[in-house]
Amino acid sequence: MKKTAVFASLFVLLFLTNCETKKEEKREEATFLVTNPIKKDTTIAKDYVSQIHSIRHIELRALEKGYLKQISVDEGQYVKKGQQMFQIMPNIYQAELQKAKAESRVAEIELKNTQLLADGNVVSPNELAMANANLDKANAEVSLAQTHLGFTSIKAPFDGIIDHLEAREGSLLDEGELLTTLSDNSKMWVYFNVPEAEYLDYIMDESKQNNKQVDLLLANNKRFNQKGIVETIEGEFNSETGNIAFRATFPNPDRILRHGETGSVLMSVPYQSAIIIPQKATFQVLDKTYVFVVTKDNVVKQHEITIDAELPHLYIISKGLSENDTILLEGIRMVKNNEKIHTKFLEPNKVMSELDLYAE
Repeated sequence: MKKTAVFASLFVLLFLTNCETKKEEKREEATFLVTNPIKKDTTIAKDYVSQIHSIRHIELRALEKGYLKQISVDEGQYVKKGQQMFQIMPNIYQAELQKAKAESRVAEIELKNTQLLADGNVVSPNELAMANANLDKANAEVSLAQTHLGFTSIKAPFDGIIDHLEAREGSLLDEGELLTTLSDNSKMWVYFNVPEAEYLDYIMDESKQNNKQVDLLLANNKRFNQKGIVETIEGEFNSETGNIAFRATFPNPDRILRHGETGSVLMSVPYQSAIIIPQKATFQVLDKTYVFVVTKDNVVKQHEITIDAELPHLYIISKGLSENDTILLEGIRMVKNNEKIHTKFLEPNKVMSELDLYAE
């Protein structure tokens, strides 16, 4: 019985040892795909949140007190320069103009009489000068009354689109009261904030073109059908955000864009000799990004990298890798740091061309 038990124990031990050996051999037989980063010149489209403004956007206010007699436009209407928009009750101002004209005629008659007396040396030259001054004053009152009367008729100062009407016919208006706003949407100014480092890259780029073209991505995730041009950079940085405002001008022939819209400006940024790797070759630990670099002895080493920009399925790396490094392409969760593995090398260009196939 004792011999039987000993033989049974030896058999179990040999069986377990054989299983472990097979598992180890099976694991060692696993082959992992590796590749190299690509080093090349490329261009990416960076997006910046933007605010869209009309090239001219003004408030229309009542310049005189009075009742709003007539509104000749509607909200959202396109108006032409000089078109009648609002009419304030003009009666009082018409009466003031008539009064000023009458006083001007009186002053003119008095001047003529004084001139006759002066010619006969009946009155002094000072009295003649006073009569001249009274006429000038009366004529100025006429001009002032005409101006006040003109303010009762409010016309469009330029072609544009009417916004919300803030008053209704019959309303009693105070001087300076808001009536509506008018937007010239023939062109649009699109403002977007650029970080200091990217501003320096832009302004110091010797190959940059004057009036750089940009695209506009609208809120519906579609590109606007016109190209914009960066025409202006503001004079100082925002001390709180570290950004500086750029302004791009977009033609708006179909009046699609309206004042106050939002979107994203897409600006092409060139990268010289960029190190590019597949996104799936990376992994994160807390807030840091890593890749597994495979040594000549097929040992994996965990390397921290710095991502500078993102493309579909790709990262542009600014620190942590060179084009000569060999990186683990797949099976990242199956290996450990300092582990020796079997590898199969894939050409970087082949990997890049089949990223959709290899993407998880």
